[in-house]
Amino acid sequence: MPQDARTARSAMPYWWDAAPPRSLPQAPLPAKVDVVVVGAGFAGLSAALVLARAGRSVAVFDALRPGEGASSRNGGITSGNIRPSFAAISKRFGEKVALGIEAEGKTAREFLYDFITTEGLGCDYKLVGNFKGALGYDQYDIMARAAETLSKRLSIDTYAVPHAEQQGYIGTEFYRGGTVRMDIGGLHPGKFHAEILRVTLTAGVDVHGETRVNGISRDGTGFRVATARGAVAARQVLVCTNGYTDGATPYLQRRLIPVRSRIIATEDLSAEVMDRLMPRRMMMGENRQLGYYYRPSPDGRKILLGGRDASRRGDPLEPTLRLKAGLAQIFPELENVTLSHSWFGSVAMNRDMLPRLFEHDGILYATGFCGSGVVWAPWVGSRAAHRLLGDEAGQSAFVSRAPAAVPLYRGDPWFMPAIIKGYAFQDHMAMRRARR
Repeated sequence: MPQDARTARSAMPYWWDAAPPRSLPQAPLPAKVDVVVVGAGFAGLSAALVLARAGRSVAVFDALRPGEGASSRNGGITSGNIRPSFAAISKRFGEKVALGIEAEGKTAREFLYDFITTEGLGCDYKLVGNFKGALGYDQYDIMARAAETLSKRLSIDTYAVPHAEQQGYIGTEFYRGGTVRMDIGGLHPGKFHAEILRVTLTAGVDVHGETRVNGISRDGTGFRVATARGAVAARQVLVCTNGYTDGATPYLQRRLIPVRSRIIATEDLSAEVMDRLMPRRMMMGENRQLGYYYRPSPDGRKILLGGRDASRRGDPLEPTLRLKAGLAQIFPELENVTLSHSWFGSVAMNRDMLPRLFEHDGILYATGFCGSGVVWAPWVGSRAAHRLLGDEAGQSAFVSRAPAAVPLYRGDPWFMPAIIKGYAFQDHMAMRRARR
């Protein structure tokens, strides 16, 4: 029977074809360690690696197979984006704060690239640049001014692309120009996580997958971490659960909203089509509330496009259809393309929409990456490790108070469909204004 053109051949992440999460051998739990890390994604493993190489005994716990959450489900774009725009942060906190955050983003990207190179992580990484489309000429002007500021003040390789030159970057007339950042690239997140796991295990870290943490309590000068397989004593605890935070850390759960993000992958496209639609094989994005992010696959044969998913249960068809319609809006010739994959995962949002590194009741939290965890999770995770070690390298623009709790929220984001519909309406009105 032929594939229904509305659906995808696989509901598993495209990345899992080459690098599926694996179950680790179930080793005995240690009675006591220096540090327990909760969460075996990019952040948790990056922190554990720093700690182990500094001579600390470390045990990492994850309720799923290591990397089965957002670390192997994301788009693999090394954007280091901050959800509020540079202009919005400048208006709210001042240009000095905005520049400080952007400067740390530059450092975090450089850290990631150095980490991949130094450790020899085979993850299909390419520094190809990122094009971000403007919906209208007014928006283009704002984006162009921000790019000019970042180029002059922080020496970031970024510049504006007027509409007349757009076709040299992306084969669409949907945008009215855009900006390019050449310090952004792409990688294979499944392979990236597998490689971080490899070097972390080699460093002597005990990683316990499929071992849920049920609670963390004070125990004298340290902590007692209760897991599904027994309890472990620890001097220090670091929580890096992000979009997969559960009731084991209720303080954090009240402050992070898990939001579904979905990605679709097209069937293999011809080289001629790829040359026309993505001539420079850049990473791509756009400037709207529910903006899409998209990219070529590492082998250059597919287009992967992602965006927010308003569903909360199961795996309904509608979010896939919405993304497919978005793909056709940008690239009309792909209206009838078939899909090879459609999958979802959870990202973590907070009320400030900024990554956070904070302490509460002696527990350190590195979390809230707001959909840009490929860069921020390894960076903030490693900063957290240095803070536990008492190093100056633990300083960060994201060291702050905890994000504010969300009123009436205890882990079930029942309100997200309404919020996403509100954002969609804002985008609709913005598009109408931009096209006048």
